[in-house]
Amino acid sequence: QVQLVESGGGLVQAGGSLRLSCAASTNIFEFNAMGWYRQAPGKERELVANINGGGVKRYADSVKGRFTISRDSAVNMVYLQMNTLKPEDPAVYYCHATLLSRHYWGQGTQVTVSS
Repeated sequence: QVQLVESGGGLVQAGGSLRLSCAASTNIFEFNAMGWYRQAPGKERELVANINGGGVKRYADSVKGRFTISRDSAVNMVYLQMNTLKPEDPAVYYCHATLLSRHYWGQGTQVTVSS
């Protein structure tokens, strides 16, 4: 059973930084891709960033230049470094992984930005 566990959310002032972590229960290179989604109240869940097995990274336009996704296969972790946080960034952030046709989600971690 694949499990993804996020950590690192919290409250930060606008312009500040947070780093989210996602711990996978299996070798992350088994996944086709891993990444981060977010969902704000009243909005649909949206892709923030992901990284595929080949290391290719993709970012939402709204976070390009501010957020960085990375991974550490030695400890089966994926990270999301979030800099210059803006008032539009608050949401529940979810770790996500795909393996063939299956999708796996973490429980989510709340990010709040104060102005």
